[in-house]
Order: sequence, then C-alpha cells, then structure tokens
Amino acid sequence: MSRITDLKVKIFADGADYDGIVKMAKNPVIKGFTTNPTLMRKAGVNDYEAFARKVLAAIPDRPVSFEVFADDFASMAEQARAIAAWAPNVNVKIPVTNTKGQSSSELLRSLSSEGVAQRHRDLYARAGSRRRRCARSEDASDCFGFRRTYC
Repeated sequence: MSRITDLKVKIFADGADYDGIVKMAKNPVIKGFTTNPTLMRKAGVNDYEAFARKVLAAIPDRPVSFEVFADDFASMAEQARAIAAWAPNVNVKIPVTNTKGQSSSELLRSLSSEGVAQRHRDLYARAGSRRRRCARSEDASDCFGFRRTYC
C-alpha cells in the first residue's frame, strides 16, 4: 500500500476555522487551502477580507482560495481583481456559469490573461441563491456581512 506522500494528487484543506487552518498548515501533506462563505458563516466570520488577510499572513507559501460573490460578470471581474491583490498566493474561485446559466468563459479568459490565478467552480446551486439574496438585500447580514464590499 502506498503512503499518502506518494500520491500523485495535491491535498487541499477546506475550512474556515483560523486555528484549524494554521494547524493544518503544519502538515506538509496539505498543499493548499480553500474556504467558502457557508463555512465562514458557520465559523463565525463576519469580515471576509480581514479573515482572508489573516489566513494569508499565516500561510504565505501555499495557494489559498477565496470566492467571488457577484452574479454579474462585471462585478465578478472587479471582485476577482480585488481578491487577487490581497496576496501573491491567492486563487480566486469563480463559477463557470452564473445563476442565469450564462457561461463565464470570456471572463475567465480575460482574468487569466491579466494573471489572476483562478479556481473554477462548477454550477452554483446553493451559492447562486445566496448571491441572488445578497444582491437584492439591503441588510448586509443577509450575505454574511460582505455585501458592502463584495455584493
């Protein structure tokens, strides 16, 4: 039987508990990190950018993925550029389609040509409904406290 270090895959940890992320970062098998708004909300995160920057400061040597919240492509592009600027090891998670089923391939190509590192998400199911709620809400808590900056 092979050892986990002999695998030809990269293992990324998924979570939003800062202490857990820092602990996992000590494990050399973990090659990167990813999180999402649902996990952040469950972990009590109420400031997306502050949390992201704290994680990035603790983990400067491996990729860390953060997600855009917008549903329209112009806003996705703006958010992706802002998130990518937080640190050189950021990967921006972008859906391959929006909630209307429109392909984001043109946006993905454009951001790639600008050097924005990306991770592509398949369909947004629940995340799409969250983005729709966020886009029409006047209450920032409806989108986990991120509306003013990202929705």
